[in-house]
Amino acid sequence: MGLSEASKKRVKAGRLLLAGKGCAEVAVTVGVARQTLYTWKRLLDEGGIDALRSVPERGRPAQLDVGQLATIREAILQSPTEHGFGTELWTLKRVGTVIERLHGVRFGQTQIWRILGAMGFSPQKPEKRAIERNRDTVRSWKCSTWPALKKKPSGKAD
Repeated sequence: MGLSEASKKRVKAGRLLLAGKGCAEVAVTVGVARQTLYTWKRLLDEGGIDALRSVPERGRPAQLDVGQLATIREAILQSPTEHGFGTELWTLKRVGTVIERLHGVRFGQTQIWRILGAMGFSPQKPEKRAIERNRDTVRSWKCSTWPALKKKPSGKAD
């Protein structure tokens, strides 16, 4: 089994440290915080390069695999009404409901937001104007009718 990206980064940092490079320089080179580099240096001093290779990965394992994410993506690309919702607007709550229906996994709204972002979706607001509107009529109303309706200043001081 190959090394994870994080393990490769730790090993590279360890080799640079063993070659005599300073902690600050190595931290910048491998792209980690200096404090992280000091933690790695302590591991290196105690157990060598192998200690850097064997650091357990942090974080929780993903609850959805690539195939499940693909089915969620397909569902979201469909209309919300096709999934039983009353309007054509996807919300985090609705996406969460679809994920739970499809895969039996429940997420908080923050995690749903992250999942959508990882799939390339971005927040969008629907336009608040009628598709059927006539631009020429709107322009005419804004230029003629609206100014005539606006309250004219009386000139009196309050």
